[in-house]
Amino acid sequence: MAVLVFGASSQIGHFLLPRLLASGEPVQALSRRPRTSSAELTWLQGALPDRVPAVPALSAVLCCGPLPDLAAWLERTPLQHSPRVVALSSMSVEAKRASAVAAERELAQQLQAGEAALARACDRAHYAWTVLRPTLIYGAGLDRSLTPLARRAARTRIFPLPAGRGLRQPVHADDVAQAMLAALECPDAAGRVLAIGGGERLPARDMLARVRGSVPCRSVPLPLPRWLLRCAGGVLPRWRGPLGRLQLDQVADNTEVQQLLGIRPRPFQPDAATWGLPS
Repeated sequence: MAVLVFGASSQIGHFLLPRLLASGEPVQALSRRPRTSSAELTWLQGALPDRVPAVPALSAVLCCGPLPDLAAWLERTPLQHSPRVVALSSMSVEAKRASAVAAERELAQQLQAGEAALARACDRAHYAWTVLRPTLIYGAGLDRSLTPLARRAARTRIFPLPAGRGLRQPVHADDVAQAMLAALECPDAAGRVLAIGGGERLPARDMLARVRGSVPCRSVPLPLPRWLLRCAGGVLPRWRGPLGRLQLDQVADNTEVQQLLGIRPRPFQPDAATWGLPS
């Protein structure tokens, strides 16, 4: 049997695929673009939920993509041998639930609805399932939050440092990949939604200062006081949510991940390679 991976080209997939291949089990991965297969890794061309080619007997399905699409595919696709399903959601379910921005509240609702749809689809088919909710993910130079800041600083030699007292708990993509694999082997994780954050909580401003320190060139810090952030949120509606959350904690309780899966995520200690920059 094989393991099927959706979202294999994501930042989680960047670490997940090598770990899966090292285990010796055949891997099937879905991509929208043609890719070269190997003896151990078969690339399928298609997309969830409607353009997934026929797959062999599966021992597991791992998904780093949208949960509603995965749920829709599972609803309409009978799979042999009741594979184990592990999928990613986001702690944005919690962080954006009470956002002042309607689009962010809608995103939180969509994420939670996707989790519920996946649980229903798996329960109907008698597949054991686990959902992981990561905090802010980094580590492969593919994220759209911290990596753009680091690369912009490398170009402009300026690094904005907004005032932010809210705690952050960035989690390395490889730690999330390890948690997904550990969930496959843990019967007690079935039917659970597990939060996972990094191994360290720190104020948002300190997190950004560490990103600045990891950029392999000098940059000028540009402090942005709270009054300026409030003004920016007033005139730039799309930034109102992100700027407002700088004063709010966005963290996860790792107790269950540590106790059930044995995963202890690393502290936030980025370097130039974290952002895909030369050292």
